[in-house]
Amino acid sequence: MNRCTERLYNGIVKENPTFVMMLGMCPTLAVTSSLMNGFGMGLTTTVVLAASNLMISMLRKLIPDKVRMPAFIVIVASFVTIVQFLLQAYLTSLNSSLGIYIPLIVVNCIILGRAEAYASKNPVIPSLFDGIGMGLGFTIGLSFLGFFRELIGNGTVLSVRIIPEDYCISIISLAPGAFFVLAVLVAVINKIRIENGKKPKEIGCSADCANCDKSCTDRTSEIAGGEN
Repeated sequence: MNRCTERLYNGIVKENPTFVMMLGMCPTLAVTSSLMNGFGMGLTTTVVLAASNLMISMLRKLIPDKVRMPAFIVIVASFVTIVQFLLQAYLTSLNSSLGIYIPLIVVNCIILGRAEAYASKNPVIPSLFDGIGMGLGFTIGLSFLGFFRELIGNGTVLSVRIIPEDYCISIISLAPGAFFVLAVLVAVINKIRIENGKKPKEIGCSADCANCDKSCTDRTSEIAGGEN
């Protein structure tokens, strides 16, 4: 597996932002009331993530270490603004559905995490594929959530009636339903990983600092999805 393919696999499967790393939960829970919203938010984030990773990697040797985070935010904000203008011009309904969560991509922990943990330390092409892989993993996660919430909560998929309205569970399409569906999907994925001989990704802190062999900085880098 070459480096670029490994970055795609890492983002989609090994360190999926939604189901494994549990990052970007705000848009994950807020905009996945339908398959279209989840897919649209995922693709929007993918474009910003890939473009910002590419630019940050190109400028990594020019950005002073002391101002790297402000510089990353400016770069990400520039691409978010461009994407938002394009959505306003060509996909007005999707732009209205996603609303405030498009500008909030600027502070999405997935994007800033990949910028800090990978793009700022690696060459351009692998960084681009890292952004694409993480973005596609995020898109898949949001699309699955949107699919099940729309199907169970409204009885539709892409506004096409699948289940009679009388058999729908309306709470699934509301905010609490996002937690229920996400919990079930994560449980299923962890079960599959365990059956395949893999432990679920550890993202928490044991609180046993005396016996911990890693600094908090190292733990933060791991959570952000740094190189193994």
